Amino acid sequence: MKVLLDTCVWGGVRQSLSAAGYDVIWAGDWKEDPGDDEILALAYRERRVLVTLDKDFGTLAFLHGRPHAGILRLVNLSTQQQISVCLTVLFRHGATLQAGAIVTAESNRIRIRQPGGLRGL
Repeated sequence: MKVLLDTCVWGGVRQSLSAAGYDVIWAGDWKEDPGDDEILALAYRERRVLVTLDKDFGTLAFLHGRPHAGILRLVNLSTQQQISVCLTVLFRHGATLQAGAIVTAESNRIRIRQPGGLRGL
């Protein structure tokens, strides 16, 4: 599975996901931040699940209809929790994400907005 980590996600997540076999790029390596619209568009073009702490991507996708290849939003997690939650969510819900879901993950809760607005766990 291909993943794009937003700049706000701890860079150490990249190494852990790569070690687990994911194809990962981290926007923190780029010389300049191209902005949310371009990050979301790039993730979509490359069919990458976007991992972020920023709720603006959900707004772009859900309210403004921007296409995406799945969004995983991490909420109130320490850097170490970012790793474990990413690995867990990508393993358990990767296919759902790749189908266009938006997943919001906290340390003890996961919410899934299915493509088309249906909800489930």
